Amino acid sequence: MVIIMIYEERLKALRERIGLTQVAMANLLGVSKVCYHQYEIEKDIMPLKHLITICNYFDVSLDYIFNYSATKQYKDLNKEVNLEYVGKRLKEFRKNKNLTQEKLASKLCIAKSMVSSYERGEFLVSTHTLYDICRMYKLSADYLLGRVDSPQYLK
Repeated sequence: MVIIMIYEERLKALRERIGLTQVAMANLLGVSKVCYHQYEIEKDIMPLKHLITICNYFDVSLDYIFNYSATKQYKDLNKEVNLEYVGKRLKEFRKNKNLTQEKLASKLCIAKSMVSSYERGEFLVSTHTLYDICRMYKLSADYLLGRVDSPQYLK
C-alpha cells in the first residue's frame, strides 16, 4: 500500500511557528485534540472544509499546504468557496482536458456519479480527490476551488 503524504509537515510547521497547540487547532476546527492529531500526522485525511479554515486562519494558499507551491499566499485570495462555482471550474477543467466524467472518475478511482455531483455543486470535492486532480494535472487547488483566478496551472 502506497501512503501519500498530502500536507507533509506544513500543518505542524504553521501551527508551531506561532506557538499554537494541537488543542488550540482542534478548537479552531471544532474537533477533538485526538482527531486533529490524526490529521496532523496524516493518519486521517483532513476534510477540505477544515483545510480551508486553516488556510484562512494562517492566510496561506491550499497549494502551499499541499506542497504544490512554495508561495504561501496569493494576491486577491478569495476565502469563500462556492460549491456551484467549484463545479463549474471542475467541469471546465475536465472538458479542456477532453475527459468524460467516466474517464476522470476512472483516473481518480471514484464513481462517475461523484464527478457528476461535484460538477453540479452538490458536494464539496473531497480532500483526496482534489489532491489527486491537482497532482495529476498540475492544476492549482486554489484555482479549482475559486479562491484565485491565477495561477491556473502549476509548474
